[in-house]
Amino acid sequence: MIVEELLSRERAVVEVALDRVLPSAQAWPDRLHQAMVYAVKAGGKRVRPILARLACATTGHDPDAITEAACGLELIHTYSLVHDDLPALDDDVLRRGRPTVHVQFDEATAILVGDALLTEGLLVLACRPFGDEWAPRRARATALVAEAVSSRGMVGGQMEDLEATGQVRGSDRDPEQRLQRIHRHKTGCLLQASVELGAVLAGVTGAEQERFARFGERLGLAFQVADDVLDATASAAELGKSPGKDAAAGKLTYVTLYGLDSARTLLAELEEQMVALAEDLEGADGPLAGLARYVARRRS
Repeated sequence: MIVEELLSRERAVVEVALDRVLPSAQAWPDRLHQAMVYAVKAGGKRVRPILARLACATTGHDPDAITEAACGLELIHTYSLVHDDLPALDDDVLRRGRPTVHVQFDEATAILVGDALLTEGLLVLACRPFGDEWAPRRARATALVAEAVSSRGMVGGQMEDLEATGQVRGSDRDPEQRLQRIHRHKTGCLLQASVELGAVLAGVTGAEQERFARFGERLGLAFQVADDVLDATASAAELGKSPGKDAAAGKLTYVTLYGLDSARTLLAELEEQMVALAEDLEGADGPLAGLARYVARRRS
């Protein structure tokens, strides 16, 4: 199947499930819920829940059984975007081609939207799939994702990104190591956890889970390198957000540190590694390999 067709089909499944797990925009507190729905339903590729579903399917289990749990990943990812866009952080006015939450509503509401989406996402993971027989896997899955977005994961990467801003050519003694830490944590941890989540909910443990983790780790790094390249080359219409902000803010990225050509070379190398790891999991020309190529070659 063509990757675009696969992603379109998978996105449709995820969108329906998101409607089931999101609070109603009419329920109290209605303004908060309206803003949460606005943030989540603004579009997006839904890569994280799709990754969980594809990883689950790779093990031979039914991915539909874990779709609602996988949507918890999307709620948590959206929380991170809402907070990233705030004036105190990236100060962006566009996200997915629409005004960011703090622009459309207000800054205080955007902060609460992020708080609520993080909490709601963890609640979804802790409760779904329903049933006592799922309880041990739910517990492992929730701990896995919570660790990935903790101070030792995504939030730690965001903190280091803040500390590195403006220091690309400055006094930082080891910018290469810092850049790797930022990208492996700020973006990579949740993407890796998304792959592992599908495997964990399918009952995978030990060395087999580690194989999924290795693929997810490479994919997370590739996703961020591709983001760096796109920020330097794509238009606002293509990105759905403001381009060129990384360089303007003095952020530490693969493009600012190594240059555009070197970043593209690294991306090609990561694509080869991801495809090899995916083939080890699913055989040749499977959906995980297709998604890996899509991530490495995406244009938006």
